[in-house]
Amino acid sequence: MTQSQAPELPVDQIPAFPMERTCPFHPPAAYSEIQDGDAPVKVRLTRSGRIAWLITSHDQVRQVLAHPGVSSDRTAPNFPLAVNLDPEEIKNMPKPALIGLDPPEHSVQRRQVITEFTVRRTKDLRPRIQQIVDDAIDDLLAAGKGADLVEHVSLPVPSMVICELLGVPYADHDYFQERTRALLSRDSTIEQGRRALNELGDYFVELLTAKEKNTPDDMLGRLITAGRADGTYDRDELAALARLLLIAGHETTANMISLGTVALLENPEQLAKLKADSGLLPTTVEELLRVFAIADVATSRTALVDMEVGGVLIKAGDGIIASGLAASHDPGVFPEPHAIDVTRSARAHVAFGYGVHQCLGQNLARAELEIAYETLFRRVPGLTLAVPAENLPYKNDAFIYGIHEVPVTW
Repeated sequence: MTQSQAPELPVDQIPAFPMERTCPFHPPAAYSEIQDGDAPVKVRLTRSGRIAWLITSHDQVRQVLAHPGVSSDRTAPNFPLAVNLDPEEIKNMPKPALIGLDPPEHSVQRRQVITEFTVRRTKDLRPRIQQIVDDAIDDLLAAGKGADLVEHVSLPVPSMVICELLGVPYADHDYFQERTRALLSRDSTIEQGRRALNELGDYFVELLTAKEKNTPDDMLGRLITAGRADGTYDRDELAALARLLLIAGHETTANMISLGTVALLENPEQLAKLKADSGLLPTTVEELLRVFAIADVATSRTALVDMEVGGVLIKAGDGIIASGLAASHDPGVFPEPHAIDVTRSARAHVAFGYGVHQCLGQNLARAELEIAYETLFRRVPGLTLAVPAENLPYKNDAFIYGIHEVPVTW
């Protein structure tokens, strides 16, 4: 295909990003319009004003994310940074972690923790996850009809799981959840985002300093021991990694528990299929991950080389937003993409990203979602929403999609 340059538009005519949803269960309508053109388009980030290419085609998203000539370095001049941090200040922040690293540094850090998230390790964790889910549902039922699913189940379950895995005191959950909200909310100021990031970093530096004195058998303790043994231990580097794992490990799964529950309640025929056949649990989880693909900006990149995508020339230095949400609703790959079908084979979705940066914790997330959905609908068979789904407070104000509160009854 012949490369072309998209016509240059005045900055005020370039579409703003993020784009708004008109339906809580569907991507922004503009994604479909862009997909119809089958080529990347330029967008303007509302927070930073930077210009980036938005890619919506499933094949093109995977092409970009697997390309060795793209970078995840958040300090690059045109990186399409979406979170509440000053683009000029982030390059001065020390010790990036995983999602902000490129190979070979990324490969080294990923190898340090990959054994904690294998299929086998996740299988060993399932009994404990089941206990945590059961306890959370006990709390929900004890709270009575009208209780908030987010408060009693969606948020506590993944928060407790990741805390126990890392070795973070769950008693501190209010502290890190409050700062996570400040970092991920579009309504936060840059100062609030900066403060939240720094306070979480300081929290982990203090926690690691304590663990160094009497190293426990948890993930952070094991990483301290391994780093000391081979002479690579760096407290600040591990603090940055721990901060990332904590945020990613609870915020994403919590939102998926809420969104998936509401989606199934709003699609009773699909929920009936799941209840009638527990063997559909894995495909149900994949379908819900596909439908919501909640971390839509996590797959942002910068081009290191000139490349052709969809017949368009993307130049070295250009920012790229490879939309996992749009790709997971590509009608050429997923027929009737906006419909929820618990029997669909949806593993080709890119809700967990693609390529070398594909989500490290995806096995753990799948296990938590399977156990949460199965247990919730088994133990509370009459579960219904206490308010209409359209009246729920969806996180249109956040960089990771979800729901703030889900009042339920039974």
